[in-house]
Amino acid sequence: MADITIIWSPVDGRGDWTFAPGGDLDTGDDLANAILLSLFTDRPANKDDIIPDGTTDRRGWWGDHELGSRLWLLERAKQTTETLQRAKDYITEALQWLIDDGAVARFDIFVEWSRRSTLGARVTAYRTDGRTVALTYAWAWQGA
Repeated sequence: MADITIIWSPVDGRGDWTFAPGGDLDTGDDLANAILLSLFTDRPANKDDIIPDGTTDRRGWWGDHELGSRLWLLERAKQTTETLQRAKDYITEALQWLIDDGAVARFDIFVEWSRRSTLGARVTAYRTDGRTVALTYAWAWQGA
């Protein structure tokens, strides 16, 4: 049984469900949903991470320190090559569980400043059965 399809809206900065003709919730690729949730759910910050809003709120879900990504830590970072590398590292970290669980053999990850104030990421997942899933994401950047 397929998961309910979740699509990423870069304008709204969130995922949302889609509907099929007739009003039923659309179903789709379970791996695409797992990747979306892995990237855009807040993973708790490490103890040595600097929290961008200056608080001590490490975010994340207290019950699972492996779910999600630390991309949220970059929301006020400057648009630099270093920030792109950190984004790629955080994406790699967030998706590692899919390799560890055997759902994916490997990932190719590409990040770029797709336009001013927009970080883009292209993730290609190579399934263990040889099929690939290529996904592109963009999100608004608050950094200078």
